Amino acid sequence: MSSATPAIPSPLADWKIQYTKIFINNEWHNSVSGKKFPVINPATEEVICEVEEGDKADVDKAVRAARQAFQIGSPWRTMDASERGRLIHKLADLIERDRLLLATMEATNGGKLFATTYLMELGGCVKGLRYCAGWADKIQGHTIPSDGDFFTYTRREPVGVCGQILPWNFPLVMLVWKIGPALSCGNTVVLKPAEQTPLTALHVASLIKEAGFPPGVVNIVPGYGPTAGAAISSHMDVDKVAFTGSTEVGKLIKEAAGKSNLKRVTLELGGKSPCIVFADADLDTAVEYAHMGVFFHQGQACIAASRLFVEESIYDEFVRKSVERAKKYVFGNPLNPGVNHGPQIDKEQYNKILDLIESGKKQGAKLECGGGPWGNKGYFIQPTVFSNVTDEMRIAKEEIFGPVQQIMKFKTLDEVIKRANNTTYGLAAGIFTKDLDKAVTVSSALQAGTVWVNCYGAGGAQCPFGGYKMSGNGRELGEDGLYEYTEIKTVAMKISQKNS
Repeated sequence: MSSATPAIPSPLADWKIQYTKIFINNEWHNSVSGKKFPVINPATEEVICEVEEGDKADVDKAVRAARQAFQIGSPWRTMDASERGRLIHKLADLIERDRLLLATMEATNGGKLFATTYLMELGGCVKGLRYCAGWADKIQGHTIPSDGDFFTYTRREPVGVCGQILPWNFPLVMLVWKIGPALSCGNTVVLKPAEQTPLTALHVASLIKEAGFPPGVVNIVPGYGPTAGAAISSHMDVDKVAFTGSTEVGKLIKEAAGKSNLKRVTLELGGKSPCIVFADADLDTAVEYAHMGVFFHQGQACIAASRLFVEESIYDEFVRKSVERAKKYVFGNPLNPGVNHGPQIDKEQYNKILDLIESGKKQGAKLECGGGPWGNKGYFIQPTVFSNVTDEMRIAKEEIFGPVQQIMKFKTLDEVIKRANNTTYGLAAGIFTKDLDKAVTVSSALQAGTVWVNCYGAGGAQCPFGGYKMSGNGRELGEDGLYEYTEIKTVAMKISQKNS
């Protein structure tokens, strides 16, 4: 860590939930149905609070507000692009001001390690918004030397009303990844946080109003996927939908978009990312990166390095070191100092992970450590390492989304490339080697949206992120991610005489 890294304060001990309602037109609303749903602390299984449960009727209200804010001549549409950037910068300032509260809330609601949340995630949110703010007045078209007496140019225009559906694993980071580019390009937003983790999104709603965004520009509707999420995906007056989550749900969203108004779709979906360790790699570095690649946030990351291929000659030593590393965890409340392994998000995920672990045992993988639950309350699962894993096992094919590392053996470069690509997913990949030629050859051959060489998980707001194959459509972040929130318009104007 550099000297600029902020000191980590203690999480807030006495904080109160202020915002539990639906946010439309810069105002707080009860759900039309009158329903609420509980928000659970996964470390204790206790109810934190109840939140208003939005569904189709509430989404309709939010879309009307977003459409009104997007009308030609509205305060938002007539605002200078530089002023849009200033508002996004202001929102970043407010998130930085409330950093401690948001980190405490996120760690409590999501079962996330507090220090990681405060440093990496809140820091990333501020940087991400500032990156998007800087782009607001730099989204430009081109003049085109077309044939004939014409003046031809292009404009990049906002898509319109953007529906955005968030996952539960990185609620605040994903909110920034969604609203930052959308607002920078001049769109309006109807956003649904995950039902498991709505609290930080609702707090940010209050900051959006405080920052001075016009009413209706951002609307936040907490609720469930099959009701509120489905209403956004199939809404005839939503122009684009962006979703981060499972491939299964991504298919439903794309189908709904096609059956309704053919709205634009970007999807960042599941993964089963290969991580390839060659015999010439720095072994300790590879062990550590491969370990963090799969155990970060209890394995609850779409980029998890969950298919680990290790060259035959170093396999046994790699397994031994990986098992040693996996045993160095302290379980407990993720807000407590010293704790470095928190809970899974909910009972459903907890049961799914344990079922996949049992399948690994039954299908003949060797359980090296872990393999079961921990404690008598909360959704804790021991960090688990399997060796002697083969490609046809469920744990080698299915996205586990939990703290389970499966280590497979390979002999040749051609073999491992073929096996690494033998999946329906294509989100990310890792390569560990000191051979530059090998690094370039393999990174070019792998079918993945991001390839890390001698590292894993590196990135930032400047770097486009997304998947090949069934890991998604389109990109988020970077210049490419911004342009997903624009339509390109060509304007050709007849003139009396062209001058070159």
